[in-house]
Amino acid sequence: MIHDAVPLLQDYLVRSAGRLADKVALVCNRQRLTYAEIDERSNGIACYLATAGVQRGDRVMIFADNTAETVISFWAVLKANAVVCIVNPLTKSAKLDYLLNDCRPAALITDQHLRSVFSGPAHTCRSLRQVIVSGPIQEDELSRLPSAVRWEKAAERTSAGPERKSIDIDLAAIVYTSGSTGEPKGVMLTHRNMTAACTSIASYLELREDEVILNVLPLAFDYGLYQMLMAFRAGARLVLERSFAFPARILQIVKDEKITGFPGVPTIFASLAELKSLKNHDFSSIRYVTNTAAALPLKHIAMLRELFSGARIYSMYGLTECKRCTYLPPEDLARKPLSVGIAIPNTEMWIVDDKDRRVEPGNVGQLVIRGATVMKGYWGKPEETATRLKPGPLPGELVLYTGDYCRMDAEGYLYFVGRGDEIIKSRGEKVSPKEVENALVNIPGVKEAAVVGVPDELLGQAVKAFVVLEQGERAGERQLQMECQKRLENFMVPKSIVIVSSLPRTETGKLKKVALL
Repeated sequence: MIHDAVPLLQDYLVRSAGRLADKVALVCNRQRLTYAEIDERSNGIACYLATAGVQRGDRVMIFADNTAETVISFWAVLKANAVVCIVNPLTKSAKLDYLLNDCRPAALITDQHLRSVFSGPAHTCRSLRQVIVSGPIQEDELSRLPSAVRWEKAAERTSAGPERKSIDIDLAAIVYTSGSTGEPKGVMLTHRNMTAACTSIASYLELREDEVILNVLPLAFDYGLYQMLMAFRAGARLVLERSFAFPARILQIVKDEKITGFPGVPTIFASLAELKSLKNHDFSSIRYVTNTAAALPLKHIAMLRELFSGARIYSMYGLTECKRCTYLPPEDLARKPLSVGIAIPNTEMWIVDDKDRRVEPGNVGQLVIRGATVMKGYWGKPEETATRLKPGPLPGELVLYTGDYCRMDAEGYLYFVGRGDEIIKSRGEKVSPKEVENALVNIPGVKEAAVVGVPDELLGQAVKAFVVLEQGERAGERQLQMECQKRLENFMVPKSIVIVSSLPRTETGKLKKVALL
């Protein structure tokens, strides 16, 4: 039964299956599954979880790749009135052990090819009551796992799931941050948080039922997860791939599936820019392209506008704690290319100084977000939660202090400056690593750049850059510094520049700057 007045996240699937039962909802690993098939199989998994003792509010961890089983299991956990937590399949055993003990799930859904990673942690996790394993696992191997069952057995189709008990203020998901600066934190998101975010984002993207959305981002990454949520909300089709590791294959998929939505991140667009055969591909089916994190370098914007000439290009910014903060309307891209835009619908934002006073346009300060998308807090971490959720302007409310430094112009358009713990203080000046990185990436021949602050007796902190050159390009430190001097104020020019073959990244593809220090 669907409660129309107060929808839960799983209603996206249930409603689309009711309207579009025979429509292909998911294309993944040569499989084409309809809404009805996903609905029925997720009912099966949900019933199995309930029979195994998973109750309302229990956590269920999904440790798997971008597969059909992962998609079906996600919806199943919600139907079982439980809380879903997807973990990146690149996670190592020690970190998985930490996540299991932190999250304390009642069940683990995983795949046999990850057995060497999850087997040890699963045996020592006291909260686990059920392990569900997909893939061709031998019976003796299955029997050595605690309370394990084959995914196919648990997913036997049924027309109805367990009794619906959750309401919209209940937790729907725990999404772990990358942990690039410390222990991973579990961001607690309610059904209301996530449906509010989906509704807001879908409204400005103008998503339609006939969309075919490509997702090469991990479902463990909230940007990737929301591609699935918004596709199922609209009754659209999701084309799910494991990664962008083979660009030529992905570009062929764009053509074959007639992709209309292309969500990416700066690393994907940097890889696209290197392909010599791009202009030979037909991208006429693509209606919109999205980028999140910070604003794209100008040369990537130019490349995207030329490549996807008929598409709307959205620059966006957000963080897991509230999903999305801003978007730049495509019509504003030419006049404000460095901006990450305006507040998403049904949210408010402002910037404060160190004394919590709102700053004037043009001044840098910490960004604050108010809206239904703001998380409930960090799982099991009340002290860390208190640093982010603070009393708002109206009585009784909490708003999100993002920890990110930004500035806003007189028209209310936001410009990302840097993460609070990344700002470099050199010569008494505050240096935004992102501003230096953008300057470097806009130098011809530079593919990627990462900028950090390192201790310096004279400067306090010195600006140090790590640069990846495009294939076949050559450049030295002095040459790059001279180019920076043309683009940046003197105190921002890197004192040292190191040419590297690649940059370290987290499991979700974000720059892992701590590895550069």
